[in-house]
Amino acid sequence: MSCAGCSVGSNSGIPSGCRSNGHCATGGCNKLNTYDWLRFLPVPTSQQFHVHEISFKNGIRKGFYLNKNKIDVMTGDMVCVETESGFDVGRISLSGELVKLQMKKRKVNADMQFMPILRKATDNDLERMMEGRAMEGATMLKARVIARELNLDMKIGEVEYQGDKRKATFYYIADDRVDFRELIKLYAKEFRVKIEMRQIGARQEAGKIGGLGSCGRELCCSTWLTDFKSVGTNAARYQNLSINQSKLSGQCGRLKCCLNYELDTYMDALQEFPRDADWLQTEFGNARLIKTDIFKKLMVYEYSDGGKQYPLTLIKVREIKQMNQQGQKPEHLEGLKYEPETAVKEVEFVNVIEHVSLKTIERAGQKKRQQNQQNRNKNQQNRNPNQQNRNQQARPQQQPNKLRDNNTENRNEGDKRNNQQRNPNQQNRQNNPNRNNPNRNNNRNNDNNKRDDNNNQNDKK
Repeated sequence: MSCAGCSVGSNSGIPSGCRSNGHCATGGCNKLNTYDWLRFLPVPTSQQFHVHEISFKNGIRKGFYLNKNKIDVMTGDMVCVETESGFDVGRISLSGELVKLQMKKRKVNADMQFMPILRKATDNDLERMMEGRAMEGATMLKARVIARELNLDMKIGEVEYQGDKRKATFYYIADDRVDFRELIKLYAKEFRVKIEMRQIGARQEAGKIGGLGSCGRELCCSTWLTDFKSVGTNAARYQNLSINQSKLSGQCGRLKCCLNYELDTYMDALQEFPRDADWLQTEFGNARLIKTDIFKKLMVYEYSDGGKQYPLTLIKVREIKQMNQQGQKPEHLEGLKYEPETAVKEVEFVNVIEHVSLKTIERAGQKKRQQNQQNRNKNQQNRNPNQQNRNQQARPQQQPNKLRDNNTENRNEGDKRNNQQRNPNQQNRQNNPNRNNPNRNNNRNNDNNKRDDNNNQNDKK
C-alpha cells in the first residue's frame, strides 16, 4: 500500500495500510519503485543529472522529466509536471546517476526532449489530487453501466484521474476491436472531463486489481513483476507437470508467470540426459520411458505389457544404448535398476518438540489403549479361576448350615412348649371368681380403716 495512491483502507484521503500517514520514508511502496541508494550522497550542482524518474498513482505508470529550472528536489518529493493535457502530480522515484542506468535499461535516448518539471507540489495540488483519487471508484461503476447499456463487449478495469482533474484515463479489456466513439461522447457528457481510452491485457488487469495466488502470497504482477513474458505449455512439460488448465492458470485466466521462474534450472539439468532414449531393447522385450526424475537423475522404464517399473541411472541408460547400437541386448532390466542405499542412522539427540505432531500423539494414545485392554483381559482371566475355587469351597459348607437350621427348629419347639405351660396358669387366673369380686375390695378397705383407728387411739394415749 502506497501513500498517495492507496485505494484500500483510506480514511479521508489518508491511507491506513502502511501506517505512514501519507509520508512514506522509503519513497513509496509500489511495485515499480527502485530504492535510491545514492539519495543522501552530496553531488555538486555542475555534475548533477537533471532528468528525474517520476511515478504516478502507486507506480501504475512512470516517465522521465527534465528539471530545466534546476529546482532543488530529491527522491521522494511530490512535484507538478507538465503533460500534453495539463499538469499532473507525481513522486520522484529516482534521481541522479541511477536515472541513466534506468534509461539505458528501458532503451530511452538521453538526447530526446523531455517534458519539464514545473514546481514542487503545494497543499492545494495534493488536495486536488486526492479528490480525484476519491472520485475514481464511483466513476468506474458508472462507466461500466454505460458500457453495458450500449451492449459493448468490453470491461472497464480501472479509471485514473489526472492531478488537475481535467483528464480521466479509462483502462479497459476487450477480446476484439471495440467501436467506442459513442461511448466517449457519453463519458464526456457524464463526467465533463477529457476522456482517454487505453486497452490493457488480462495480466495487466490482474496486476491492477491484485489478489492472492495459489501459493498464498500476493500476485507477482501486483507487487514486483513489471515485464510480462509469454508462457507456453512447453514450460510445464519440461518440468514434468501435468497439463491441467485449472491448476496451471492464474487469476487472470492465463498460464502462471511463475512457470518461467525455474525453467532455466530444469533446462540446464536436462542437458545431462541422453537423447533418443525413449525405448530400450532387451532380450525380454522393449522397454519404453514413462517418466524422468530430473534432480535425482533417474529414468524410469516399463515393458510394453506393463507391470513393474525399473528406474535406471543415466550411466546405465547410456550403456544400454551403446549395446543396442552395436546389436547387443541385455537380458533384463531387473539386474540393472537403481536401488537406493539405506543410510545408517546415527543415534543422536533429537529435539522432540519439533517432531511431535498430532499423529504421533494419536498413535501413542492408541498403543496405550491397546495395552490397557490387554491388561483388563488378563485380569478377567485371572478372576475366573478364583471364582470357581470359591464356589467349590462354598459347596461343602452346606452341612453346618443344616445343623444350624435343626438347632433353630429345636429352639422354636421349646418356646412353644413353654408357652403352652404358661397359658393354663394364665387361664386359671382369669377364671378365678374372686378376681373381679367387689366385696373383696370392700373387705380390704374396712381392714385398712380399722388399722388406722387403732393407730390413732394409741397416739392419744
